[in-house]
Amino acid sequence: MKKIILVLFITFTACTAALAQRFAYVDSDYILKHMPEYTSSQKQLASLSETWQKDVDARFQEIDRLYKAYQADQVLMTPEMRKRREAEIVDKEKLAKDYQRQIFGPDGELSKKSNALIKPIQDRVSKAVQAVAESENLDMIFDKNSEVIMLYANPRYNKSDAVITRLGLKPGVLAK
Repeated sequence: MKKIILVLFITFTACTAALAQRFAYVDSDYILKHMPEYTSSQKQLASLSETWQKDVDARFQEIDRLYKAYQADQVLMTPEMRKRREAEIVDKEKLAKDYQRQIFGPDGELSKKSNALIKPIQDRVSKAVQAVAESENLDMIFDKNSEVIMLYANPRYNKSDAVITRLGLKPGVLAK
């Protein structure tokens, strides 16, 4: 009998502790769409990416032009001339691929620029989320858009507008 009472007491205590925790969630995409500096950064990154992509495309078009000229002239070339032209084409292709990797690779210029522009914004949002959590005595705040699966969320626990207000912005007014 004592064991049953002890098990019931432990179960009741665990349930009470679980109910005492306070949770909320935010929608980071919604928050970021309200931030003019984020929208501006995204436009700037898109413009840079487009410019760099045009440059990469031009390099590969030049290689394609060289290869087609090589194919057309190949019959008239000596073996030495063929080797020289092939080496030139291979070298230019290697340089173009290296440039492409330098710009668009995981540690490339676009990634570095993205980190430089977006990291301060993410830090600002993170501080605002933390301030909302502390001011409302929340134990945890989830991001609706992250890898955490949220099958249902009661809208009353959505603190996205509180974070937007904490950032000094107006909820409901999206940045352009």
